[in-house]
Amino acid sequence: MDKGQTLSQTSGRVTFKELKGIIKMGLVQGNLIPAFAGSWLAIVLANHSFLSSIPQILLMLIGSTLIMGGACALNNYYDQDIDRIMPSKQARPTVNDRISNKNLLILSFGMMVIGEIALFILNIPSGVIGLMGIIGYVSFYSIWSKRHTTWNTVIGAFPGAVPPVIGWTAIEGQLSMTAIALFLVIFCWQPIHFYALAIKRQDEYSAANIPMLPSVKGFNRTRIGMFVWLILLLPLPFLLSDLGPVFIGLATLLNLGWIYLGLTSYKKKSDHMKWATLMFVYSLNYLVLFFALVVIISLINMI
Repeated sequence: MDKGQTLSQTSGRVTFKELKGIIKMGLVQGNLIPAFAGSWLAIVLANHSFLSSIPQILLMLIGSTLIMGGACALNNYYDQDIDRIMPSKQARPTVNDRISNKNLLILSFGMMVIGEIALFILNIPSGVIGLMGIIGYVSFYSIWSKRHTTWNTVIGAFPGAVPPVIGWTAIEGQLSMTAIALFLVIFCWQPIHFYALAIKRQDEYSAANIPMLPSVKGFNRTRIGMFVWLILLLPLPFLLSDLGPVFIGLATLLNLGWIYLGLTSYKKKSDHMKWATLMFVYSLNYLVLFFALVVIISLINMI
């Protein structure tokens, strides 16, 4: 039986768990947090009614989920050759032939088209920003920079930072300094997060010939790069001065805590994997805590 026959028999039996892997649901869910925070902040700062804004929020979350999931599915389609080399990717249906390329492309483009329609129904800026995110992630990151330059993580941070901006424009219909500040937080957060992950998977990326910074420049150069982005995060809470001094203080403590962890948890060369794991875990908690602060502090300010 040839590969085409195998695909035709297996493509109809993709489980829900496998579908979540195809669209990278964990990544999508993580990005929905800042997307919601962006819309919530627009409601609070512009004095919109939350109840009357619920349809917009739901449509924004649906549209954002679809375009992100569709773009991730297309990324999986394009990355099949390198994913087959990397041990951490072997469970992907695109690697073990659990879905055909035809069905994968139908799923990907179908999700992106429907998602874009949802965002354009909201308003033109939301649809345009969503489209920019798709093009940036698929073209500039997946197809070009990921395989050609150590700047791939930084380039990928641009489309990765659009969710809170979509959330904001879904309510306000235009950009603002607040939306840009939320964008910058996600933009600066991403290199730290993904460099830590790339350190943990350095051997895999080297085997697949993907020029991630740790694989090409080594651990020490990557660690320096991570601290540069940590320093760039420090002034960003001050751009959200509308949330008040309590938010600025707590967000700054969150940033300083990350820097402190990075400086104190690395003792010797043999600890670099442990250090990367600690930094990666902190990055996951940072994203949730930062945007939880955005929502909670803004809610308290309303009372």
